[in-house]
Amino acid sequence: MDLTLFNTYSIAARFEIVWELGTFVAYHGRRGYRIELYDLGNFQAELWYNPETNVLALARGYISKKALDPYLDQINLHELFN
Repeated sequence: MDLTLFNTYSIAARFEIVWELGTFVAYHGRRGYRIELYDLGNFQAELWYNPETNVLALARGYISKKALDPYLDQINLHELFN
């Protein structure tokens, strides 16, 4: 799957794709949401979850390395290469 195809699916379908094919990397919080980062091979995806309302609000894919900045303090590169 590539990013262009991923973005053609509905948000609900994107959640399913990420849960089935993605590898969890890290998470961070923002504006009351738990935002989880997943690796899908040639792109990354974020799932936005509101724990107060128990609602999955957003699933977005991207290839931008800048978008990974909020996760850098949680990712251990040694673990990735061992």
